[in-house]
Amino acid sequence: MSEKNKEVAIAFYQKLINEFDPEGAFELYGGETYKQHTPAIENGREGVTKFMKRLKATYPQSRMEIKRAFSDGDMVILHSKWVRSPGERGDAVVDFFRIHDGKVVEHWDVIQPIPETAENNNTMF
Repeated sequence: MSEKNKEVAIAFYQKLINEFDPEGAFELYGGETYKQHTPAIENGREGVTKFMKRLKATYPQSRMEIKRAFSDGDMVILHSKWVRSPGERGDAVVDFFRIHDGKVVEHWDVIQPIPETAENNNTMF
């Protein structure tokens, strides 16, 4: 079940973020209800749809590259690099999705800008 949940979360995320298709993401992979914990996005499907329309209008070349995916029961965690515009350093993003009956029903995230310099030679990915 965890592997299937991971597949659902990744497919939802790709359609939502990289294809700018919230309607398709929810139609294929979203639950009847959707609880959003990101402070910048209104709750529910409508909130995500409004946010994605603003994102596409402002950053039409925005892309998310999933670096790692983890699943445990009904929770899926994606560790990604998000670049809003080509050439920028971007952000490190950790998204948490709760899956119920094979559908995404809840989302949290943590976003951290990738700094210009670091105190070590490791990357954020």
